[in-house]
Amino acid sequence: MTSVRPKKALGQHFLVDENLLGVIGRLARLSTEDVVLEIGPGLGVLTRYLADRVAHVHAVELDRRLEEPLLKALEGRANVQLIWGDALRLELSTLTPAPGKLVANLPYSIATPLLVNSLTGLPAIELWCVMVQREVADRLAASPLTKEYGAVSVLMQLATRRTGFHAVSRHVFRPPPRVESAVVALERIQLPEEFDAVHRLVDAAFSHRRKTLANALQLSGLASREAAVAALSAIGRAGNVRAEALRPDEYVALRRALADARAG
Repeated sequence: MTSVRPKKALGQHFLVDENLLGVIGRLARLSTEDVVLEIGPGLGVLTRYLADRVAHVHAVELDRRLEEPLLKALEGRANVQLIWGDALRLELSTLTPAPGKLVANLPYSIATPLLVNSLTGLPAIELWCVMVQREVADRLAASPLTKEYGAVSVLMQLATRRTGFHAVSRHVFRPPPRVESAVVALERIQLPEEFDAVHRLVDAAFSHRRKTLANALQLSGLASREAAVAALSAIGRAGNVRAEALRPDEYVALRRALADARAG
C-alpha cells in the first residue's frame, strides 16, 4: 500500500474497496469500444478496472505525488493516458480519441463545477457515472421548493436524466470522509437552445436566494425588475416568485420571454 497521504485541500479520498467497482461498471454500461475520461484516479484502483474493460482511458490527475504509485498500478496497460494538471483548467475537449463517458470518483472540491462545465465543455460525453458526496447527488435530482434544489439541479436536469443511483458507505475510502457518498449515472439529453444564456440566467436567479427572482435578476444586472416581472407573467408566474419555485423547463421559457421583451 502506498504511503501517499490524501490531501484534504484537494478533496482527496482514495477508493480502496474494490467491491464497488462492479456497481460502477454496471451503471456506466462499459463496453470494449468505450473511450473513458477519469478525473482524479488517485491510487489507480478504478483506473485499472476501466483499462481492463474499455478501449482507452484518459486519466487526469493534479497531484504529482501520485505519479510513482499510479505508474506502478497501471504497468502494462498501454490503453491508459495519464494527464497531469487541473481538470478545471485543462482543454479536455481536445483529447484524442474523444471520451464518450466520464467515469470517476470525483474529488469533492471540484465535483459540482466539473459536472456543470462538462455539459458544454465536453460535448462528446454521453454518459456520466460519478461518485460524489451524497449531498451533491441529492442536489442533482432535487425537485423545486426543496432545500437541495439550486442552480446545479436546474442545469443538470436540463441536460441529463438520471439512469442509476447507488448509495456508498464512507468506509470504502481512505481516509473515510465525514459524509456519505453515492454513485450517480446520468445520460445526456438534448441541450436547450442557447444553453449558455440559460446558464447565465440560472446562476443569476440563485445568486440571491433570499430575494424574489425578479429582484435577484435585477441585482445581478441581467434584467430590470420590471422586465423580469413582465417575463415571469408571460410564463404564468407571479412577480414575487422565488428562484427555487421554477422548474428547469420554466427557466428556458423565462429566457425566451426576456429575449422577446428586449427584442420588442
